Amino acid sequence: MTLPVLSHTTAQFPGSAADAAVLVVAALPDSADSLAGYPGLADTLAGIGFTGSAGSFARVYAPDVTSLPFAVVGAGAKPDAAAVRNAAGTALRTLTGFEHVALALAEGLEPFAAAAAEGAVLGGHKFDGYRTEKGKARATAVTLHAELDDEDAEYAQVIGDAVALIKDLVNVPAEWQSPAQLAQSAADSVADLDVTVEILDEKALAEQGFGGILGVGQGSDRPPRLVRLDYSPADASRHIALVGKGITFDTGGLSLKPAASMVGMKFDMAGAATSLAAIRAIASLGLPVHVTAWLCITDNMPSGRALRPGDVIRILDGTTVEVQNTDAEGRLVLADGLVAASRENPDVIIDVATLTGAIVAALGHRHTGVFGDVETVSSFISATAQVDEPAWHMPLPDYMEESLESPIADLQNANMGDRMGGASYAGLFLRRFVGRTSDADDAPRIPWVHLDIAGSGEHAGAPYGFTEKGPTGAMVRSIVAFAAASHTEA
Repeated sequence: MTLPVLSHTTAQFPGSAADAAVLVVAALPDSADSLAGYPGLADTLAGIGFTGSAGSFARVYAPDVTSLPFAVVGAGAKPDAAAVRNAAGTALRTLTGFEHVALALAEGLEPFAAAAAEGAVLGGHKFDGYRTEKGKARATAVTLHAELDDEDAEYAQVIGDAVALIKDLVNVPAEWQSPAQLAQSAADSVADLDVTVEILDEKALAEQGFGGILGVGQGSDRPPRLVRLDYSPADASRHIALVGKGITFDTGGLSLKPAASMVGMKFDMAGAATSLAAIRAIASLGLPVHVTAWLCITDNMPSGRALRPGDVIRILDGTTVEVQNTDAEGRLVLADGLVAASRENPDVIIDVATLTGAIVAALGHRHTGVFGDVETVSSFISATAQVDEPAWHMPLPDYMEESLESPIADLQNANMGDRMGGASYAGLFLRRFVGRTSDADDAPRIPWVHLDIAGSGEHAGAPYGFTEKGPTGAMVRSIVAFAAASHTEA
């Protein structure tokens, strides 16, 4: 992959070390005075009709500013941290063919230097892929000419690395990413950090009773894995458990998807990749928060061994589930992960999954559906707003509880008679496996958030900001922000 290394300086922009330069500007002509330090630039931009609208980008000839190849990118009429982050991301994503890019903020945008740093690293990532002809490369280095704390620079680099990890893992074809291979990639990615790793193979999963993961995986020739990662600093004030859905390829099982719907189903392990990236980022930053991550990894394939509609499986806590739809498999593997996470009695559990097509119908491709108890969801939504990741609090209606009932088991995994409200149905199913805060009969459930990233986790449209077509890395920035806030609130 390509991911730029960030540096920062207060030396005069753009200097001579870089190969190209970019200036972030607010909307023109109202902000023309902010360009007074760049001779002739305001007139040049007016001459080409550049308005500085959010996301606009232009290469310009500005010999009185610099002899380097030079570009400007717009942050809009009311620039804030989100707008500047996206502008910097647009710049590094668009300005290709230069190894080292200098980036600066026009007068008035200096307070958003940290956002610019983050956007530059995020926008500079590129999955190198499997093409013979790679095309023009993105920058491998970016220097931000601004006042920036070293902590903010480190944060930007770590966050960029976390999002890049998700994108790189999701982009790998399933042919080369079996459950065992993904489990090993997870272990390798934290090898240099204070994170312990435990990998359960199919024998250990059977011995311990992980019936959801084993049931979904039994149709595949590639056996499943459960990965437990643990970051436990001595000064930890809170314990957050992450549970990620890791379906390395989802055919739907015997409830086979249509051919067109199967395209891109290597993406179905994005929840596990997000959980992995989040714990790696939190450990890299040294946040004083205890974090465990449970990656529930398996294929969902049709074969003579595969689960049949109507089969009954037993989840880790003993709950029996009638499998009405083998394509509603994510909730089955997450059920095991939620039970395992609950047994350690964390302060909060966050599960992440590309879970339902219903959430895409409800919220589209940018908002993440957020489910759970009201107080915890409210705190998490605050974190999403802080980092500008669109999210929406979704309902878990009590009246739908009866539709979870099975005539032969404790639960059924899908209501085949009524497919409406499918995202909420899945959330209600998952809630059954979130443990209690104590053994008391009336103990409340452990605070819990369920993130359905089926829409937000992959972008199919035109690039914008630091986001391009393909996996987005949605919610890892919010999880890290939530963890940081959990520490300060403890």
